[in-house]
Amino acid sequence: MKKRSYPLITAIIVLFIFLTYAFFTEKNNMESAQHKTPTVGILQLMSHPALDSIHKGIIAGLKEEGYVPGKNIKIDFQNAQNDQSNLKTMSSKFANEDADLSIGIATPSAQALANSISDRPVVLGAITDPKGANLVKNNNHPGGNITGVSDQAPLKRQLGLIKQLMPKMKTLGIIYTSSDDSAVAQYKMFKKICEQEKVPLKAYSISNTNDLNQVAQQAVNSVDAIYVPTDNTIAGAISTLVGAAGQAKVPVFPAVDTMVKSGGVATYAVDQYQLGVATGKMSAEILKGKKKPATTPIKYFKKGKLIINLKAAKKYNINIPASLMKEAKTKGEIIQ
Repeated sequence: MKKRSYPLITAIIVLFIFLTYAFFTEKNNMESAQHKTPTVGILQLMSHPALDSIHKGIIAGLKEEGYVPGKNIKIDFQNAQNDQSNLKTMSSKFANEDADLSIGIATPSAQALANSISDRPVVLGAITDPKGANLVKNNNHPGGNITGVSDQAPLKRQLGLIKQLMPKMKTLGIIYTSSDDSAVAQYKMFKKICEQEKVPLKAYSISNTNDLNQVAQQAVNSVDAIYVPTDNTIAGAISTLVGAAGQAKVPVFPAVDTMVKSGGVATYAVDQYQLGVATGKMSAEILKGKKKPATTPIKYFKKGKLIINLKAAKKYNINIPASLMKEAKTKGEIIQ
């Protein structure tokens, strides 16, 4: 009887050794995966103050959530310098290196990432109209591998500010880039608001920055003020527009705070840096597995802060009411 039990005992011992080995191997693999340094690809359309602020905010947001570049996360930052071919090449680079998550700053960057990456998360860093740009099926229920943060400006509030500062304004002009889906979307929304508010609006579009000076010269001869939506092409050449408008004594009211600092008069602006912080935090939560792009709604910033450029206002003889000065001083920003 004792001799016949040896094979069974041997089999039990072998099985025990095998299961123990499998357990520790799996445990080591899990621990290795948990400690793997994630790679995040950040693709920025071009350099200008607004997009640079978003980039800085993204890094700050990741840090707030515990991801410190060079320590426990690898950041592959690529700047396309407003070149479409660069966007495609850089997006493919992220796909080929299996970046754990990619972030697109500005709509063309996000669209390039969406065309190259379908099996890893893509986070939108300040995209005005994600659904309109065909990046998600639904802004509240994205449904795929893409979600993120919108930089949709408070357009109605911005128009109200222009009306308050330009009470004798007869015609307002708007200049936007026709090849930028976000800029076109904002033009359409702003046009609708102007119709509701009975503000005559003349629209001017450009294809690229080479058109801006000529188009601006046309606009300033026909309007009393110029509004600029969140438009990366114009933001990158805002000095050209401000220069042409300044010579004609036509004030410029941009949608973005950085453009006010570059010579615009005033706006209610969403903080570009905080947009980046929100993008970084959302990315971190996805990396940690706390959120999934498919079920994470697009995040919006509903209110903007008042920012006034006193030097520009004085240049155009625009009187800033005391109530607005108080608001900007306590809740916003005044540029001297």
